Amino acid sequence: MNPLHISNRDRAIKELKTQKFDLFIIGGGITGAGIALDAASRGLKVGLVEMQDFSAGTSSRSTKLIHGGLRYLKNLELGLVMETGRERAVLHQNAPHLVHPEKMLLPIIKGGQLGRFSTNLALMVYDRLAGVQKKDKKKMLSKAKILELQPGLDQEKIIGGAIYSEYRTDDSRLTISTLKKAVELGAIVLNYMEAVDLVKKNDKVIGLQVKDAFTQEKFQIQAKMVINASGPWVDNFRIHDQSLDNKRLHLTKGIHLVVSNEKLKIMQACYMEIDDKRMIFAIPREDKVYIGTTDTDYVGEKSSPSTDKDDVAYLLKGINSIFPTAKIVSKDVLSHWAGLRPLITQKGKKNTEISRKDEIFISPSGLISIAGGKLTAYRKMAERTVDIACQQLGIKETSKTKDLPLSGAGKKETLEPEFSDFCCLFEQADYWRSHLWTRYGLDCVNVMENYYGMRKNTHREENLLKAEFKYCVENEACHGVFDFFLNRNALILFNPEVVEKHFQEILDYSQELLGLSSFSI
Repeated sequence: MNPLHISNRDRAIKELKTQKFDLFIIGGGITGAGIALDAASRGLKVGLVEMQDFSAGTSSRSTKLIHGGLRYLKNLELGLVMETGRERAVLHQNAPHLVHPEKMLLPIIKGGQLGRFSTNLALMVYDRLAGVQKKDKKKMLSKAKILELQPGLDQEKIIGGAIYSEYRTDDSRLTISTLKKAVELGAIVLNYMEAVDLVKKNDKVIGLQVKDAFTQEKFQIQAKMVINASGPWVDNFRIHDQSLDNKRLHLTKGIHLVVSNEKLKIMQACYMEIDDKRMIFAIPREDKVYIGTTDTDYVGEKSSPSTDKDDVAYLLKGINSIFPTAKIVSKDVLSHWAGLRPLITQKGKKNTEISRKDEIFISPSGLISIAGGKLTAYRKMAERTVDIACQQLGIKETSKTKDLPLSGAGKKETLEPEFSDFCCLFEQADYWRSHLWTRYGLDCVNVMENYYGMRKNTHREENLLKAEFKYCVENEACHGVFDFFLNRNALILFNPEVVEKHFQEILDYSQELLGLSSFSI
């Protein structure tokens, strides 16, 4: 049985009702997914529920970089820089289709916080802490070389710069791939299943009460230990548990804007200081560029933070100040997203100064909560959390995830020449080759099989999307077109033209495949 095939949902729910789990996880973002995989790799019986779609919250709304946190050197968070820097190589090894090397250009501006000496020193320390290989170590660049590599920068402001190595990812796909591997190792995971309360006996947590978003049915799950990895909702469960103390979440919001590469001609990823001394990113992806990010306090609805006009104006002012000829205005923004950072309160510190290090809380009831942290460090965060759980349970198994390939990992060459021949069936063959490989890796062979098994018509692109949608329904717990276009392939963010063109056809197909349901739209 594949619990991620939606037709098997009832059978998976039956297991939730009848089994007693070693560990049960609240939260289907990247942290929860990492914990599920780590626990499953040790042979524990593990389950997970997510009230929305997998990765629907913070884990689909990041800057989509696996990066070592260069700016954390300023706060002397050397341990965090070392851990995240070294984890980049681990994630690239375990998911090469999802974690891609990216050269990052760092212009130095006149009168900015970064000077030639401080930048050289910071990057030298960064390379050393992160264990960067010789071929990927930083290089200091002249003004002329910076402007050659990235035309359009303000020639009056630029005095030089550097180039160094990071990695780009698809945060939502990384979450899905991690969950699929956990399921392969025996985990039971369900989205659209809300944890509504903790179940206790003699003041000890012994399980959860959950509610099915489709049927509204409530039932209890038994577990020896519950792990609260619910991101911005972590404190909600600590309140239920009556274990909320002075260390609590401080939510900040970050937004990103997507524009055409024709409007902002970015040759490689750039990390730039703007007039107010903050740093922003501009990252090329396919034929688009996304710009981010802000860092403002947030107190609103946690499930749907919005991008407001002030956020947009701030980023556009910043990017136009460093690329003065671009003259980007709000109507040039093709799509956008806003996400929340669940940081841990540190009195007297600005948002940018609050540590991104994770912290684990163990309450008297036995509830384990994990908060804070960075996308890049999710595997190590999971390992630490499951280490604590295993100590509590008297289990001596150690993590197996350092050398554990995620779902879809492998070499593209093993698919050739069939994969290239397949992509050549479509207009923009290079685009679809990249699209399929960077979402599904070796698993894209299943999308190909779905396509070849369909009745054909002249709309090959439409049929490809249907084949992809069918794969996501049968293997990734995709319950509708928004799950598909946002959290399975991100087309709504990076190719909204394709979504607009084929939305109705895929909606009709989803209702044919899934049945009429409010969750199919």
